[in-house]
Amino acid sequence: MSDHDHEHGPGGHAGHSHGVSADADRRWLSVALALIAAFMTVEVVVGIVAGSLALISDAAHMLTDAASIVLALIAMRLAARPARGGFTYGLKRAEILSAQANGLTLLLLSAWLAYEAVRRLIDPPPVAGGPMLVTALAGIAVNVVATWCISKANRTSLNVEGAYQHVLNDLFAFIGTAVAALLVVLTGFERADPIATLVVVALMVKAAYGLLRDSGRIFLEAAPADVDPDALGDRLVAQPDVVEVHDLHVWQITSGQAALSAHVLVEPGGDCHSVRRALEDVLRRDYGITHTTLQVDHAAEQVLQVALPGDRNATDDPGHCEAPHGPVHREEPHHH
Repeated sequence: MSDHDHEHGPGGHAGHSHGVSADADRRWLSVALALIAAFMTVEVVVGIVAGSLALISDAAHMLTDAASIVLALIAMRLAARPARGGFTYGLKRAEILSAQANGLTLLLLSAWLAYEAVRRLIDPPPVAGGPMLVTALAGIAVNVVATWCISKANRTSLNVEGAYQHVLNDLFAFIGTAVAALLVVLTGFERADPIATLVVVALMVKAAYGLLRDSGRIFLEAAPADVDPDALGDRLVAQPDVVEVHDLHVWQITSGQAALSAHVLVEPGGDCHSVRRALEDVLRRDYGITHTTLQVDHAAEQVLQVALPGDRNATDDPGHCEAPHGPVHREEPHHH
């Protein structure tokens, strides 16, 4: 009961904008996808005809944009499915898998493009600047519209944020390509094309690093980036009647959805239920964590005197954890 009465309460700020807005998100992403896919096809053709690696690299980047949006759409569908069977959290991590896939494709493509660009810097092939310039300018327009579409969707999702970063990076890439094309047209400096490609590669690597870092934290069950578990434990143990907090785990099920579990020991005369409610209030109000599982027990008398967690006789309670995971947060004797 303690868990789910808060789950969708007013405190649940995390990705609970489901229903209508999830459909709207899907619509906006689909519009962006259609735009990008159509333009990408044109761009590959022009890139090959004009001999421009920068255009082909932009198209490759756009392919990952399209893939990131497709993955975002699939992951939204999967994540919206109710939890059942062996998947007790539902398929909410699908979007984190999608963010990982996005990051990896960006890295692989950037490696290939960097290699090609360096080859072209050493021995520049002829580039048709005119078609390259027109295509790059059209690309800027398409990306501005696509970026705007995705910005209308809910960007607290790591997945939608991934798609947004992709398309935004692409916008900068097109600006770089347009500048390079202008140089080719005005000065015939054909090395501007691979130089623009390397700028695109740098943007791709930066975006990939961000996605892999954030999704990796979630896979490794790290605490949310904005929560310090030690400070959180100290905060909980400072609440009235709380003697000790251990086995404190805080992790993310998916972006914007944190969960917490902990074992809490209360003064021998304290009211476990009111303490649990008070702790849940603190977590919901100050940390936005609404998915909590707190095991609240009375502390055995000895715990109040013995301070070593390793002592076998630290507690008489047979249900008490023999080997607490992580630090044990104890009330300082001079607190009250």
